[in-house]
Amino acid sequence: MGKGGMSHGEGSKVEEENMAAWLLGVNTLKIQPFPLPSVGPHDVRVRMKAVGICGSDVHYLKAMRCADFIVKEPMVIGHECAGIIEEVGGEVKHLEVGDRVALEPGISCWRCNLCKEGRYNLCPEMKFFATPPVHGSLANQVVHPADLCFKLPENVSLEEGAMCEPLSVGVHACRRAEVGPETNVLVMGAGPIGLVTMLAARAFGVPRVVIVDVDENRLSVAKQLGAHGVVKVTTSLEDVGYEVEQIQKAMGSNIDVTFDCAGFDKTMSTALAATRCGGKVCLVGMGHGVMTVPLTPAAAREVDVVGVFRYKNTWPLCLEFLTSGKIDVKPLITHRFGFSQKEVEDAFETSARGSNAIKVMFNL
Repeated sequence: MGKGGMSHGEGSKVEEENMAAWLLGVNTLKIQPFPLPSVGPHDVRVRMKAVGICGSDVHYLKAMRCADFIVKEPMVIGHECAGIIEEVGGEVKHLEVGDRVALEPGISCWRCNLCKEGRYNLCPEMKFFATPPVHGSLANQVVHPADLCFKLPENVSLEEGAMCEPLSVGVHACRRAEVGPETNVLVMGAGPIGLVTMLAARAFGVPRVVIVDVDENRLSVAKQLGAHGVVKVTTSLEDVGYEVEQIQKAMGSNIDVTFDCAGFDKTMSTALAATRCGGKVCLVGMGHGVMTVPLTPAAAREVDVVGVFRYKNTWPLCLEFLTSGKIDVKPLITHRFGFSQKEVEDAFETSARGSNAIKVMFNL
C-alpha cells in the first residue's frame, strides 16, 4: 500500500505486523493486517495514538457510502488522528522521531488550478484518509507526508490533536463566512460539527451564538460549552415559521450568519428564513444530496448561500486556539475505546446510536 493507502508495490517491513480496522461490508469491521509502504524522503511513519470516529465513518459502515463516495472494495476506516513519529524521511527537517503530531488527512495534487489558487481542499485528485478508494488511519501505524503532520505543543494532548480534524471544519466554515466581532451567529444542529463550529465562532470573537437542535441533551451540552442561547425545535416543516420567531427572539438582534450543520430540508429552510437581509447561510459538510428549500424568498432578500467542504490551512490556527485556551475540545470526547476487535465494534455502535455520545475516541 502506498501513501494515502493506494496500492503501489511491496510494503516495507517493520518490527511488528501493522494492523488496521477494515470495513469489509455493511456493519462489518475487522482488524486485519495493513502493509505499510516504505518511508519516502518527504514522509514520516507515525504510530497512531488517538483516532476519532466521524459521522462519515458511520455512514460508510451503515451504507457503504457517504454522499457520492461509494465503498467498492475493503477499506481501512478513520481519518481524525494524531500519533507519535517513529521514522522520518531523509529530507524531513522540521520533525524528528518522538514528536507528537496531528495529521491533516488529505493529500492534494498541488498541480491543478484549484491547488495553485490555494483551494486545495477542492482538488479533484485529493487522496483523503478513508474516502474510497483511499485507506484511512485507524491502524497501528501509517505513512504520511511530513508537511501534513503538525507538531503538537506540550500542553495539547494527542486526543486534542485528533480533534483538530473536526475543529478544522468549524474553523474553515468561520473563515468562509468571514465571521468576527460584529457577527451574530446561528448554528443549526448541535452534533459534533455544530458544536465545533460554535466553539470556532466564539474563538473568532463573535458577540453572540445561538444553537438549535431537536435533542435536549445536546442543547444542554451546547449551553455548557458557551452557547448564548439554545432553541429546541421539531422535525416538522410546518413549525418553521414559529421556530424562526423563537430563534430570532433568542438571538435578540439580527442573525448575520447561519451555519447549517445538519443539512436537512427543515434546517436549511429555517436558516434561510431566520438570517437577516444581506446575511449568509453556510451549508457545512455533506447534507442530504437533494433538498427542497425556499430559495426565491431568500434570493429576494439577498441572502448568500455558501458551501463549506472540508478545510484548508487550518491546523496551525486550530493548534493556536487549543494551546491558548480559546477553545477547549476535551468536553466533546464522551467515550473512549481501545483497539481490540470487540472494542472497535462497540465504539462504532456507540457512535451510531448517538444518544449521549458526541465524540467517540480510540486510544491505541
